[in-house]
Amino acid sequence: MQVYISADMEGTAGVTGWGMTNPGEHDYELARRLMAAEVNAAIDGAFLGGATNVVVNDSHDGMRNLPLDLVDPRALVLSGAPKAGSMVEGLTEDFDLMFCTGYHAMAGSPSTLAHTYNLTVQAVEVSGRKVGELGLNAFWAGTFGVPIALVSGDDVLAAEAEALVPWARYAQVKEARGRYASLSRGAEAARAALRQAAEAAVRQRPAMKPLQPPAGPELRIRFTNPGQAQTAAVCPGAQRLDALTVAFRHDDYSEVYRAFRTMVTLASGQN
Repeated sequence: MQVYISADMEGTAGVTGWGMTNPGEHDYELARRLMAAEVNAAIDGAFLGGATNVVVNDSHDGMRNLPLDLVDPRALVLSGAPKAGSMVEGLTEDFDLMFCTGYHAMAGSPSTLAHTYNLTVQAVEVSGRKVGELGLNAFWAGTFGVPIALVSGDDVLAAEAEALVPWARYAQVKEARGRYASLSRGAEAARAALRQAAEAAVRQRPAMKPLQPPAGPELRIRFTNPGQAQTAAVCPGAQRLDALTVAFRHDDYSEVYRAFRTMVTLASGQN
């Protein structure tokens, strides 16, 4: 039983501001320790449930957040950026389950630190369905037949996960009280919830389902200013629909995912 963990930071209990999530800024070292401890709880739960191999992809920001000396030595850690697959780098059909730890809800939601990849994005749709990082990555996993089996974060993300992957176990570690505020479980309680959910997720593998992307998926990204949309539309195959919105369609979801990352990266240079 092989488990893949995509580990983000903003959804970690106690993390409430960008100053905690950016290397070199206030309380970042605390946040990365809290992140590592929650990842370790998910790793431990996976092994308790019967996993034989766990790979963790550091999926936050520059993707160099997890200190190896703090990560459970039973797991392998994929770190560094840029990575072709970004938050799902290294995921293949060889994995049985995927966990999404420390995740946050989509841009425009009331989730603490809500966004979708970065702050240039107002909203993302795949074939008319609004999605955030969870949805974009769940569709990618689905192309390999890998189910999302565990998600952790706040209560807003819980609702998003329930609508998207209702079979997945959810570990709610905090409740959003604003963009930069949350009511968090204590660190040990958050880890206990993750460990229990991870163990249950592995034991309930037969009930987990891959989220298949729609046929011929169309991506639509709404940016925060026209300059971002104009620059994103340079991406081959992209079509600018209005001042803020760019679309891309392809029969292969992997191309849609690559186009998303390309357009967001291009747009990031336009303030």
